Amino acid sequence: MTPSIADEIARLRKEIERHNHLYYVVNEPELSDAEYDALYRELERLETEHPEQVTSDSPTQRVGSSPSTSFGTLRHTVPMLSFANAFDEDGLRDFDRRARAFLGVEQIEYVCEPKLDGLAVELVYRGGRLVAGSTRGDGRVGEEVTANLRTIRSVPLRLRESPEVAIPALLEVRGEVFIERRAFADLNDRRERRGDDPFANPRNLAAGTLRQLDPRVTASRPLSIYCYDVGTVDGIAFDTQQELLARLPHLGLPVNPTYWSCSGIEDVLEVYRLVGRTRQQFPYEADGIVVKVDSFSAREVLGAVSRSPRWAIAGKFPASQGITKLTDIAVSVGRTGVLTPVAVLEPVRVHGVEISSATLHNEDEIRRKDIHIGDTVVVERAGDVIPKIARALPELRTGAERPFQMPTRCPVCGSEVVRVESEAAHRCVNTSCPARFRQSLLHFISKAGLDVDGVGPQLIGQLVDADLVHTLADLFRVSRDALIRLDRVGPKSADNLLSALDRAKTTTLERFLFALGIPGVGAHLAGVLAREFGSLDAVMHADEETLSSIRDIGPLSAHAITAFLADERSQTMIHDLLDVGIAVRASASPTGDALSGRRFVFTGTLSAMTRSEAEARVGALGATSSASVSKTVDYVVVGQNPGSKADKARRLAVPVLTEAQFLDLLAAHE
Repeated sequence: MTPSIADEIARLRKEIERHNHLYYVVNEPELSDAEYDALYRELERLETEHPEQVTSDSPTQRVGSSPSTSFGTLRHTVPMLSFANAFDEDGLRDFDRRARAFLGVEQIEYVCEPKLDGLAVELVYRGGRLVAGSTRGDGRVGEEVTANLRTIRSVPLRLRESPEVAIPALLEVRGEVFIERRAFADLNDRRERRGDDPFANPRNLAAGTLRQLDPRVTASRPLSIYCYDVGTVDGIAFDTQQELLARLPHLGLPVNPTYWSCSGIEDVLEVYRLVGRTRQQFPYEADGIVVKVDSFSAREVLGAVSRSPRWAIAGKFPASQGITKLTDIAVSVGRTGVLTPVAVLEPVRVHGVEISSATLHNEDEIRRKDIHIGDTVVVERAGDVIPKIARALPELRTGAERPFQMPTRCPVCGSEVVRVESEAAHRCVNTSCPARFRQSLLHFISKAGLDVDGVGPQLIGQLVDADLVHTLADLFRVSRDALIRLDRVGPKSADNLLSALDRAKTTTLERFLFALGIPGVGAHLAGVLAREFGSLDAVMHADEETLSSIRDIGPLSAHAITAFLADERSQTMIHDLLDVGIAVRASASPTGDALSGRRFVFTGTLSAMTRSEAEARVGALGATSSASVSKTVDYVVVGQNPGSKADKARRLAVPVLTEAQFLDLLAAHE
């Protein structure tokens, strides 16, 4: 190998990476596509002739690995926290008020950035070379997707040398992977011309693309990235967010050029309104703004709670809306026999997602909103996620619309449908209704139940339709051969499913009680029963009077629990489960009594955790949860769309906590 060839390879690599930076990061290309391709082909030729000179950071090696069979994991040295959400200006003002009070200042300097609708990742550079990349995962451990991140042309394989910024020994940089609107539209246009189905929306495509096992698939799709934060850094320091955004591009790392420096909350609100009005003009999907305290030293003082930093918040925009036709109202049957009306809609795209159905909850809700079959309706995605019908447009009625009537017979089994006078729900009275049984199976294996990994609605449907499962215990009797005969279940999948079922046989008392589907016993009440009685046998022999004496278990719940456990069919079901090897161990006792005796009510949708998880967290601290607000309640925690419980709490002077305040409370006591 002569020095001249080595020098030429090094020169070509440096020149190609410079043009990649100009094209993908700076958006100031100097070469035509043909000129760039000529440079690239020359580098490929020289590396082919001299394979000993090929290095991992060469531009030709962006797709250099074979397809993987699975993803490994990488632990973040600094947790990748997710931002808490505010859904209106009041929420942003609350965030500012808390931050100022914590810092003891009158005004805070903020930086606002568009909230990209993509997938958060971390890139790790050592000595300037990209050595690892991962998704956010659970904030502490993410999926290792280095090979896929290397395919993104705007991701430098080696940090750029710059007189403005020295290359650090270690740099963990966080960013958002996304697909621009135009690139997404062009990709779908090509797919449709080939006769392929178009992708649903840029966010899901970006997330799915980054998790492809074959990096060549990832490389074929137009992913972009903007960097916005750092984890562990050695050899460089940043004092403010503005400094970070100014200096990262000198290292070749792309940042969003659109951001605002704000002096105080009023400036932030102006940006929130501006982006809300103009976000459709952005080249990418933006579902809000991210508001960050500019000073890094102030961030250290503010710290974090649970999964979110105190120094930042995502200001989400109000639900996106669309208008479409409600062509029919179907009725589904749930685990407890409740009939739920579901709107069947002419498909409409709302914020990039095609919506063809939405729950209508119950007959009273339909009456309250005056919804008729055939109506033109306004559909929205609450928090840009959950589809629902906001209202009908009666002024557009033609006379062909018709009111909805709840069926008097179950649409699945034909049994009688009844409505208890004190409830809004209509129920199928047949406890053996096939629809009820399927939902019971799904409840049994759910996350809060036995948590059987890899078993979902499709497989449950196959097992029931194939006449393999008639009881809960039958799940554990299905043979490997029977599983393999099902559609899309191969030998490896069958083995994985059997292993998951075997692992689920050992469970806690509270999970088992929840999984049984006892009327009125959710995750919280299952935990109360487990802590009070300690064993399954003690729960099964508890009388109604004993149950009623326990806080959180009223007379109606006590009656429902004892009636269920005394029923011969329930006892047979439980003994059958124990016979197939279910081992129920006592749940761990509470970790402390920091909130002993306190009573919580949760209302609305929490962003950091499910309501069951929140109830479990306070339960571990000795507190209890309630479904209703009264003067005996100590705190009402409000999430998104909290409803009347929050209003009642204020009338009764019960302390109301936002989700951020609740997380602060947990952090102070856990």
